[in-house]
Amino acid sequence: MAILEDEKKIALYKESIEKLNAVIGVEDRYELDDIGKMAIISAVLKMGMPYFFVVAFYRVGGDKLLQIGPYQGEVLACGIILYERGVCGACATRQETLIVPDVSKFPKYIACDSLTKSEIAVPVTRHNKLIAVLDVDSTELNSFNEVDKSYLELIVKIYIEDRS
Repeated sequence: MAILEDEKKIALYKESIEKLNAVIGVEDRYELDDIGKMAIISAVLKMGMPYFFVVAFYRVGGDKLLQIGPYQGEVLACGIILYERGVCGACATRQETLIVPDVSKFPKYIACDSLTKSEIAVPVTRHNKLIAVLDVDSTELNSFNEVDKSYLELIVKIYIEDRS
């Protein structure tokens, strides 16, 4: 698959947000819990973004470790990730979004799937405390850019993080 132009990415993200609004909503009287929201976000993004190979939430599961949460894609070899390892661990430690154009060049990279070539990881926080990392993998190099960063951060903020 060729790398998408920014205009196409934006259109696909807007379609994904429309679907998320229809399913999750932000004004519902009965709101889904985080696991339900993560499951729906994973499915909508995986189905709506053709260059997304795996969309996974890794939830904070203990002292400086992440454990697999809702995800869509291939069966992953990484059920638990320590903060000092991989893109997700670095994202959790720094609590900032990381865009990795070529995972083979990332220090202490964990190969959860050998087909992954590029990755983006977005921290999910509530009340300034990390609760999860949204991790997206692609089978192409250089798949992610500032458009992905801004829209994935927006999706996390709208549907999971504290909006107050």
